[in-house]
Amino acid sequence: MSLLTDCAAHHLQALSERVDLSFCNEAQLSELKQVLGLSDFIAESLIKQPELLSELLSGGLLTLPERTQLLQEELRACLAVTADEIQLQKVLRLFRRKHMVIIAWRELLLKADLSESFKHISFLADELISQAMNWLYEKQCTEQGTPYSKEGVQQSLYIFAMGKLGGRELNFSSDIDLIFTYPEHGETRGGRRVFDNQPFFTKLGQRLIAALHQITEDGFVYRVDMRLRPFGDSGPLVTSFASIEDYYQTHGREWERYAMVKARVIGAEGDYKKELEAMLRPFVYRRYIDFSAIDSLRKMKAMISAEVRRKGLKDNIKLGTGGIREIEFVAQAFQLIHGGRAPTLQCKGLQQTFKVIAELDVLPAERVQCLLNSYHFLRRVENILQQIGDQQTQTLPSNELDKYRLLTVMQFSDWDSFYQALNEVMKNVHDEFNWVIGEDETDKQSDQALSELWALELTAQETIELLMEKGVVEPLASELTIILLNLKDDMSKRPIGPRGQETMAKLLPKIVEKISAYKNPAALMKRIAELLLQIMRRTAYLELLNENDGALNQLLKLCHASQRVSSQLGRHPILLDELLDPQHLYHPTELGNYKRDLRQFMLRVPEEDMEQQMEALRQFKQMQFLHVAAADIVGAIELPKVSDHLTYLSEALMDFVVHIAWTQMVEKFGTPSNVVGTDRKGFAVIGYGKMGGFELGYGSDLDVVFLHDSDISGQTNGRRAIDNQLFYFRLGQRIIHLFSARTNSGILYEIDMRLRPSGDSGPLVASMAGYEKYLRNDAWTWEHQALVRSRVVFSDEIMLSQFNQIRVALLSLPRDVSSLAKDVRDMRKKMRDHLLHTQEGQFDLKQSEGGMVDIEFIAQFLVLANAAKVEQSLCKWSDNLRIFETCKDLQLLTDKQAVALTEAYCAIRDMGHRLTLNKETRILDETDFEQARHAVIEIWQQFLGK
Repeated sequence: MSLLTDCAAHHLQALSERVDLSFCNEAQLSELKQVLGLSDFIAESLIKQPELLSELLSGGLLTLPERTQLLQEELRACLAVTADEIQLQKVLRLFRRKHMVIIAWRELLLKADLSESFKHISFLADELISQAMNWLYEKQCTEQGTPYSKEGVQQSLYIFAMGKLGGRELNFSSDIDLIFTYPEHGETRGGRRVFDNQPFFTKLGQRLIAALHQITEDGFVYRVDMRLRPFGDSGPLVTSFASIEDYYQTHGREWERYAMVKARVIGAEGDYKKELEAMLRPFVYRRYIDFSAIDSLRKMKAMISAEVRRKGLKDNIKLGTGGIREIEFVAQAFQLIHGGRAPTLQCKGLQQTFKVIAELDVLPAERVQCLLNSYHFLRRVENILQQIGDQQTQTLPSNELDKYRLLTVMQFSDWDSFYQALNEVMKNVHDEFNWVIGEDETDKQSDQALSELWALELTAQETIELLMEKGVVEPLASELTIILLNLKDDMSKRPIGPRGQETMAKLLPKIVEKISAYKNPAALMKRIAELLLQIMRRTAYLELLNENDGALNQLLKLCHASQRVSSQLGRHPILLDELLDPQHLYHPTELGNYKRDLRQFMLRVPEEDMEQQMEALRQFKQMQFLHVAAADIVGAIELPKVSDHLTYLSEALMDFVVHIAWTQMVEKFGTPSNVVGTDRKGFAVIGYGKMGGFELGYGSDLDVVFLHDSDISGQTNGRRAIDNQLFYFRLGQRIIHLFSARTNSGILYEIDMRLRPSGDSGPLVASMAGYEKYLRNDAWTWEHQALVRSRVVFSDEIMLSQFNQIRVALLSLPRDVSSLAKDVRDMRKKMRDHLLHTQEGQFDLKQSEGGMVDIEFIAQFLVLANAAKVEQSLCKWSDNLRIFETCKDLQLLTDKQAVALTEAYCAIRDMGHRLTLNKETRILDETDFEQARHAVIEIWQQFLGK
């Protein structure tokens, strides 16, 4: 306890330097010392706002209803004399801090129970949101006029409060998830200009987010998360009632049903509010008993379990096994299953929901009480952890001071007894969760006849004999013995703890037993041994493979087929979670859904945590790569589709990264003056090479060029205004950093910018006009060849149209065919001289005569030589296969030539994929693809000469 005493003394000394404490009587001083020892947040707040102290010491006799009424009136009075938005931000932040100190003070000193804290915290949040919204609405109406519907009804902003805020059970230091909507389209009246309702409410929503979320010298009010809105980050910030209803009827997914269970409307009372509250009930609650909700919640829980493994979370009382989230899932399960038939279950708060569950007798009363008791225990622990430093954490502390603080408030004498009680609570929760949600139980027993392989210290000869007893024949038994004994020796040097030892004792015999069914089992065992060494310290993943026979089978199948996949799984164990669902594993995301799925995946990551954002992007890429590779390996998708998937994935990641970088730059410097409207950035990313031609492979870089508007004179409009040119330069730098920075999951992609105007010496972000001027007047022929395989991969509509016009115009320039052929031949020779490193009798898939680059150069030559005559059709495509198809249609190639080039290109690319998957060289015997190569060489000579 001396740690608490020392901490209290330190804070008391700092506070006494700011305020005279002589007015405190002995009891008050004792109370002050106690709470200063328990919470750095309270101490720091009192030091910043010492006037709070007398209010805290004198206000203890007020009841909760009295406090909430006073809170409402006090905030209203403060905002009535607030002049501008800077002052608004200050008022809101100081007000929030004051009342959070009151809440923490009462709960830490055991003057308030959990129920009181829930109500106080949630009421405070409601008032800060609604009164700030009303203040900003009035201000904006004076600036722009008042919004009305077409029928002349005044329009207001309505807010869906989601999650714990919706259920009025907000935790102490929580994000708030919000969705903005307004009733009807129309326009403003009474202002100097007329504005449509959509931009009016979008601006209002932006101002409200800034008022709450923006970090100032006084901190922030709440971290505001808007990603639950329709279409996530890519959707409009504010939508009309009709659009909201249409979205959930047409696009709503199961996880959104789950989220909407707690949605509560904040806004003006009246018919509009009633309409909004009733609107989404049919989406959330089915009229029949809906047992499909169980499976959906089970899958969501599996995703959360995977998240815990990904982050290596330990002692997390929210997401861990038996944590708060599992209790919430139980309540939501009954609401989604029975809520359509039992309207009393359509409530928002978890405690209220459990009360109704007991009354309906759909869960035995003793089970309900067990879950409620567990919920109170875990939420008290959560609140205390967050009240220590006003930090959003659900993880038990590792330092002794915070442990003492938690023990003191929870009234435990020592850490072991508390930890035991906590584990008992979480075990009870998990038992109840499994009873309701259930888990897919598979037969987890395996023949353990080979258990001696791990358990006993066998010699090489004994190991060989044991394997042969179990049917493993020579020389395989000897090969496996060497691998297994080396694995055991390596593992003995890397302690994995008793859990890991126990799991390996069960897992290794299973693996040895299963690999005997594969061709070349020794090579497979070697790959698996390397993988096990890489993941052995992550015991959760060893347990995953041991307990999920299906996952282990998929692992062996993929590792047998691909050395690259095996290495990828070893480097990134989080991917092992993807093996749990074979049906999903071998079916990559639909091409049009990569952006949507990425947005959904990123919802779990705090927007302000850039390190986690970057790591999550890399995890998403690795997961999607695995799905594509798995489908490729089993032949579920053909070669062109493999490249399509890899290309669409790269575009989704590019889109998301640009949006992140743009948001960061705008927050720091404001929006460039050349950008008008929320849908424009005046910025485009042009994909070249394999990205431009929809031909990315598993190891491809991204060749890109960054462009901005032609006229960007002026500055940004932020507090730290900078020149627009500098803004775009830093935007480009930021994008490259987000792609190339190395995290635990590696880099996202290598970004190659050498194809930009003037190469490495040119500007990082060129203007559209400068780009055209360079390519028209100064570019080499090879740069026009590269333009053939270019297309926009990120842009707004204006720049997309501008680029496409420039590309067509440049590709369609009249050219002397013989000079063009000479330039292409010279460039090809230069590349071969520098990049071809074969010996006699060898064939390099890419650089040898008749190889991939020759085929690509033929396509580029055909476009540049003929586009002036047939620009619209020949300039349409950037990929080789469709260029050859178009050339055939235009009779620039014969049917036989088009087929020969297409088949050769597909065969060589397919072999390239296979070799990349197995991490093998692209140099083969010269007899490989002999016929296809000769056909390509013959076509080359016909068009380009020798």
